[in-house]
Amino acid sequence: MNVIHTITIKQVLTEKSKDLLMKRYENQKFHLKKESDQLQFEMKKIERGKKYPTHKLNQHFEKELNERAEKIKLLDFQMEQLNILPIGSELKEKEVQGMMDIQVGDNWEEETLSKTIVIEDGIVKEIR
Repeated sequence: MNVIHTITIKQVLTEKSKDLLMKRYENQKFHLKKESDQLQFEMKKIERGKKYPTHKLNQHFEKELNERAEKIKLLDFQMEQLNILPIGSELKEKEVQGMMDIQVGDNWEEETLSKTIVIEDGIVKEIR
């Protein structure tokens, strides 16, 4: 019988993958800062128009700005952690769904817990 199962994808940290991750984090951070600047611009633009209640408007924009600030803090933390991690560490990248063949007599715990794919620089290194 085939069942759908979640498979963990782990990436081995190399100099190349570390640089790519750092660039990805910096790019995300740049876009979040750009969005924040755009939100502040829009907020001031709408405030000058005086068409909407200021209190509700400020509340909405502050919520959006705070969300982006939190995401930036998280990215800063991830960048710090990435700098600390030694080369060769395994990072959980994502989870995907895959088909798994189950037969009568299979050990359920062993079959479901042991599905991991390890990738190094974009190449499958190991299937556990």
